Amino acid sequence: MHLYEVLRRPLITEKSTKLQTQGKYAFEIADEANKPMIKQAVENAFKVRVTGVNVVTVPGKTRRVGRRQIQTRPWKKAIVTLQAGDKIEFFEGV
Repeated sequence: MHLYEVLRRPLITEKSTKLQTQGKYAFEIADEANKPMIKQAVENAFKVRVTGVNVVTVPGKTRRVGRRQIQTRPWKKAIVTLQAGDKIEFFEGV
């Protein structure tokens, strides 16, 4: 897997915005990605130093579509902790 396929999109939610004050950023990641791949992808893409990576598998939810109940797909997210003083400018002003 290429490093630029690891990060799918940034997660911009109320909770992830509060984590940015602590130097933590959230991303949706590929299902096959692991912690070393995530660390390397963030460091190469944003030119920052990563000190920690936490990975969470979010289970799919049951949704109703008419009379049917369907299951949404599970996905993975990563919460990346940066070295003190580093920021990702992509998230600023959102």
